[in-house]
Amino acid sequence: MSQDEVARALDVLCSDQLEPIVDMVLRSIGPDEYECRSAEGRSTFRRDEKWNFTVTEVVGRDPLANDAADAFVGLAAERANLHPSRADNAYPNGREQVAQLFDSPDAPDLCVLHAAAHNWEDQGGHRGEHGSIDAIQARAPFIMAGKGVKARGRVPRHCRLIDVAPTVLALLGAETISGVGLTGAPRDDALLARQDGEPLTDLLDGETPAHVVGFLLDGCNPNVLYAMAESGEAPNVARIMSLGTTFDHGALSGLPTATLANHTATLTGCYPGHHGILHNAWYDRAKGEQVITNSPATWPWAMQRLRTDVETIHEAVQRVRPGAFTASFDEPADRGASHSTFDAIRDGRLPDRFPADQLEHSTERFVRPSKDYRRMSIIDHLGAQDCVDLWAEVSPAFTWLNFTLTDAAFHEGGPHSEMAAASVRDTDARLGRVLEAVERAGVFDDTAFFLVADHGMEETNPEVRGDWGPVLRDAGLSFRDEAYGFLYFLD
Repeated sequence: MSQDEVARALDVLCSDQLEPIVDMVLRSIGPDEYECRSAEGRSTFRRDEKWNFTVTEVVGRDPLANDAADAFVGLAAERANLHPSRADNAYPNGREQVAQLFDSPDAPDLCVLHAAAHNWEDQGGHRGEHGSIDAIQARAPFIMAGKGVKARGRVPRHCRLIDVAPTVLALLGAETISGVGLTGAPRDDALLARQDGEPLTDLLDGETPAHVVGFLLDGCNPNVLYAMAESGEAPNVARIMSLGTTFDHGALSGLPTATLANHTATLTGCYPGHHGILHNAWYDRAKGEQVITNSPATWPWAMQRLRTDVETIHEAVQRVRPGAFTASFDEPADRGASHSTFDAIRDGRLPDRFPADQLEHSTERFVRPSKDYRRMSIIDHLGAQDCVDLWAEVSPAFTWLNFTLTDAAFHEGGPHSEMAAASVRDTDARLGRVLEAVERAGVFDDTAFFLVADHGMEETNPEVRGDWGPVLRDAGLSFRDEAYGFLYFLD
């Protein structure tokens, strides 16, 4: 990509014409040097060997100036600022987010982040959206409870999704090993082979549970989830919250705040720029080919792209507890799991036991008219049933259950819609079935639980539509746009 093309692309993307839909544009301008640019200004910054960041130049307004992790915390605060402007928005941990992305050899030439209000026409005009690093789109829920976890209730703090896996390993009493840390340098206090995150040891009380059960509610906005738990609409989530600690400011996902990149980050303790699953789609520069991992056709084999020097939580648990049984339900990032839904898919044994008209805990008002609500309800029903059936036979050392319905409903209806609320109620009921299975196994008091999402979800404005692609092409620029925002300018 020539410097002239860079300059022209940045001028177009940061023009007044595209200002309503382009939040900011990110790029690497040299080893450990980065630029962030918007229609209102730009900043450059440098990373040192300890991952400290120094802003080297600001022209106009620095797009990443506000990094407050507590922005728009609480449902009332979010609803009062449904479509925050760039000047009013916050980008917690923003510079670290940028730096980790461009560590990947397959990072784009330009990473375009869409504005908070942007409603993607090409994706069907979703009322809920994610992908950016603003506080609402990057913020996932974080709840941890049960044996070995301090019960502090709701606390005003945040963590990162990359902190989850090392925290689980610390909870299980894992001894530290020699590994590689966030900076790429060796570390002697690692809990995983490659570990960007840090264990939240102050949440642990020193007891070691025999079992850990993790739930991921894909695309679930924590403000919505916490409010529904408090109001009694999500009683099983409320039960977990009552037994442990909930971070009001949530857990920050990694750039891009997209599905498979952050499922994998949660289960490896590594950022997307380091674990090899860069996005839902990207361009493999070495092979000269498009990579798509987040589709029904490719999900089961997505972990072929996971770096071999990265350890999943399943592999780590089995290292810590030789012979331990671990289970993964409806989760592509399953490498090393003793039992996995995706093993059945890879082996051609597709589960198809429950037709839609026999689904429990499903809101018919949305199951019938919405294809996505119906499909994800079936998937989640099967996953929960598989989990309950397995727990009737064996109590895994580590269990991971991915619920997909919330993402579909929060996209289609928007995070503050009745459809989104219905998806939380349905998912909470399925989650409750798993809690009951753990109780029937007689090990509830010897089990720890945690609940996260892969990213947040933000309400869009149906009137703010548009696509930067045609505008760039009208300017004579040739490029690939992978996953709506990863721009590659290839020779």
